[in-house]
Amino acid sequence: MAARKPEQPDQTPPPATVRTQEYAAGVGWQVGQTAPSDAFRALDPSGTGAPVGPVVHEHPGGYARQIVVAGALVTEGVKRELDAADGADAED
Repeated sequence: MAARKPEQPDQTPPPATVRTQEYAAGVGWQVGQTAPSDAFRALDPSGTGAPVGPVVHEHPGGYARQIVVAGALVTEGVKRELDAADGADAED
């Protein structure tokens, strides 16, 4: 008795997949964009840790908080902190 080969189903290649296009967000300070530069804000030197002064793009010396790094995504938290600094500057 001869051995029979098992039937093989149609071996069609899987359908081609198409990669979606990824577009970089614009460069700027809006949520979802890429930060064009570093952003820092000085902290109160008396030790309270409260942010003081304007947003600057180079480390101001002393104690400071880095809000965002150049090339990083601007998140809602970053935008909120930048807006809070702008509001504090307007009050001064």
